[in-house]
Amino acid sequence: MNISEAAKKVQLTPVALRYYEKIGLIPPIKRKNGGVREYQEKDLHWIEHIKCMRESGLCIESLIEYTHLYQQGPETKKEREQLLRSEREGLLTRYNELGETIERLNKKIDHYSNDNERCTRDIAI
Repeated sequence: MNISEAAKKVQLTPVALRYYEKIGLIPPIKRKNGGVREYQEKDLHWIEHIKCMRESGLCIESLIEYTHLYQQGPETKKEREQLLRSEREGLLTRYNELGETIERLNKKIDHYSNDNERCTRDIAI
């Protein structure tokens, strides 16, 4: 399938697909005569995988490295696993930080909801 058909299937633009290929986020796409990209089902599966990982919060640089490692074959399995573990640790740190921020906001909201008579005295966040 051509780039427009592939873009429609994976819900990205052709420009995004070209960019992803250019920066190494997806492996090089097979070309027909004249250089026209010819996407295969395996390419679409890879793009969906990358989209999912990106939407999960993995940074583009890590995904590019993951793609390069994947292309090198099964001997890079440990490196890919370590990369994903490292990304997970970063996400867990951000998750905990967000939890703390939500708790501070909840306390501030409770202060305004439960202390109508003393609203002039604000508590610091």
